[in-house]
Amino acid sequence: MNNLKTDGRKSILTIMATMMLTIAWGLAQPLPASAADKTIDTIIAGVEARYNVPGFTADFEQESILKAMAVTDTASGRLMVRQPGKMRWEYLVPDPQTIITDGNDLWVYRPQENQVLVGKAPSFFGEGKGAGFLSNIKTVRKSFQLSLEPSDDATLYRLKLLPNKSSVDLMAVELDIAKKTFDLVRITTFNVYGDETRIELKNVNFKDPPPEELFRFSVPDGADVLKMNP
Repeated sequence: MNNLKTDGRKSILTIMATMMLTIAWGLAQPLPASAADKTIDTIIAGVEARYNVPGFTADFEQESILKAMAVTDTASGRLMVRQPGKMRWEYLVPDPQTIITDGNDLWVYRPQENQVLVGKAPSFFGEGKGAGFLSNIKTVRKSFQLSLEPSDDATLYRLKLLPNKSSVDLMAVELDIAKKTFDLVRITTFNVYGDETRIELKNVNFKDPPPEELFRFSVPDGADVLKMNP
C-alpha cells in the first residue's frame, strides 16, 4: 500500500514537472503574429501596391474642425501627386489657392491677394504632416506605429497611425481604406489641441500621371513674396 502511495506521488510530481517544462518552453518561443498584425500587413501591402505608380490625380473635399473655437471650415479642389515627394493641391472652393511642392521647395499661391508664400517642403509635409505620405506611400511603415481600429463602414478598413516623432501639428492619423481596392478614401489628421482635418479623395485616376512641370512654380510679376518659417 505504501508503495502504491509513493508511486502515485511520483506520478503526480512527474506530471507537474512535465507541465511546467512545457509551459516554460512555450514562453521561450516567439509569439505568433496576431490576426490584427497580419491584417495590418495585408492592408499596408495592398495600399503600397495600389499606389506604386508614377503619379495620380484625384478630387478632394476637406473639412477642418477647430475644437476650441467650435468652428468647421470646408474646402474642395483637385490633387495631383507624382512620386516621390511631389504634390499639387489646387483649392477651388471657397477661395482659390494652390500649394505646390517638388519634394524640396514649397510654394503657396493666393491669386486673389497676388501673394506667394515660399518655404521648404520637409517643414510642412515631412514625417506625415499635411498628408505628405501620399507622395511616397512607403513612408507610412517607416514613420508610424500602426493599429487596426473599428470602422463604422463595413466596406472600409480603418488604420490608426501614431507618428514615431509626434509634433504640435501632428499627433495621430486615421486612414479609411477601401477593402476591395485598397484606395485611400479618407485621411483624418489630429493635432495636439484635438483639432481634426478630414480629407476625402474621390475620382482617383492612376492611369494618367500629371506632368513634371506642374510641380514647379514661377512667381508672377508683381506678386508679393513672403517667406514661411519652419
